[in-house]
Amino acid sequence: MQPHISARPHTHPYLALLAVCMAAAAMPLTFTGTAVALPSIAQALDASPVATAWATNAFMLTFGSTLMVAGALADSLGRRRVFLLGAASFALFSLALTVVPDILLFDLLRGGQGLAAAAAYAGGAAALAQEFNGASRMRAFSVLGTSFGVGLSLGPVVSGAMIESFGWRSIFLAVVLLTSLSFLIGYRVLKESCDPAAGRLDWRGALGFTTMLALFTYGMLLVPERGWSDGLVVGALIGSAVCLVLFIQIERTVARPMLDLSLFRYRRFVGVQLLAAAPAYGFVVLLVLLPLRFVGIEGMGAIAGGGLMIALSAPLLILPIVAGWLTRWLRPATLCGTGLILTACGLGWLSTLPSGTPAALLLLPMLMIGTGISLPWGLMDGLAVDVVPSERAGMAMGIFSTVRVAGEGVALAVIGAILSLLIAGRLSAADLQGSAQTAGQNLAIGNLEGALAALPGSTVSQLQSFYSQAFSSVLILLSAITTITAIVVFLSLNQAKDEAVAAKAL
Repeated sequence: MQPHISARPHTHPYLALLAVCMAAAAMPLTFTGTAVALPSIAQALDASPVATAWATNAFMLTFGSTLMVAGALADSLGRRRVFLLGAASFALFSLALTVVPDILLFDLLRGGQGLAAAAAYAGGAAALAQEFNGASRMRAFSVLGTSFGVGLSLGPVVSGAMIESFGWRSIFLAVVLLTSLSFLIGYRVLKESCDPAAGRLDWRGALGFTTMLALFTYGMLLVPERGWSDGLVVGALIGSAVCLVLFIQIERTVARPMLDLSLFRYRRFVGVQLLAAAPAYGFVVLLVLLPLRFVGIEGMGAIAGGGLMIALSAPLLILPIVAGWLTRWLRPATLCGTGLILTACGLGWLSTLPSGTPAALLLLPMLMIGTGISLPWGLMDGLAVDVVPSERAGMAMGIFSTVRVAGEGVALAVIGAILSLLIAGRLSAADLQGSAQTAGQNLAIGNLEGALAALPGSTVSQLQSFYSQAFSSVLILLSAITTITAIVVFLSLNQAKDEAVAAKAL
């Protein structure tokens, strides 16, 4: 059954693309910008360390855990309607953050931002799937992926400059501007569409899935602070597993499930979900770990460290669009697999360069990583909606975006914990006086002074050496994960066409 699309006298698909891209750029900007502003926010609002951490965690938790529901609502209630509601709410929450008086309200508003972002992204992406078809759809989604990448990559640099010039509240005014313009353009040009067979929303499935993912994300966010054996962490993860079982049972029995589980029988669909998680381990974790290394461990200035990060992020400004253009001659599977292999090679190369390596020698491997991840980055969103019928585009984008965003949060928590564990293990083996575990935790977050205080008999050069060894091991692990992902993605996306057609017929 074809999706219902409202009649409008004029169509402006590229203006529609502009509207959705502006909202997409605002989402990572509000995440990375807030991370840069955390010290200023904590000082201005007199926040405790835990409350300060939730300034970023609240957005990640609500954004990642509600994307699936937002996609289902977009299919049911209308893609344009859900997008406009999300963009308007995003602007209002961001405006409120510019005058918030205390950290509790700040964290609550950040959670609201995450809900609004989920509605805007899922609704907007599903609407674009109706505006474009065939090769033009792939190119349009490559532009959307570029917009998200621009916000993610330039967020720290732009936000840092704004904070220096106008104060931390100014970063939210920039988000207000972007989302307001996105709303106004979208209101004028987007066509309304929905899935006529969607019926009522699968509320039981939506509740089960959202609770499952929220508990899992919450548990993972607590691991660096409390450890794996903490009762609250264990309880959250067990609760998440129970909710997963319940969710699967619900989706097997309802007439119109929020998540069509039968899609997972097809390699191409599974490959797209694996592709969604790939940048988390090959790229996103470096956006956090490398600045901590450059500034906290190696003692670079903030401007020098941020400038060096441009080598990692600059390819995202251009190459995702180039990848969409290259699909005229090359298959997406080839481009995605090649890009991930290139990323893995860059990670392996970077692992051979210890702390203290001159910045000029770091540029090429970082540029290789950024170049490699830019190729699948520009194709992922288009592939997400291309493997299902167009009337289920909201569901497909919800699944894909959920895997990507939740994967980033989990990757940051897991890789951070592994880095801390590896450093602590090396410090313990060195038999230094003091707490190796505390020192390892401090070094993992770039706090060299805290590590020196935890190990009074140690020297800066010793701690930098142990950190460098552990960091190299983490990079090798990330390279291995990316390599395996590249192989599986290439094989699954390069499947026989008859299987892809069968998947679309579901």
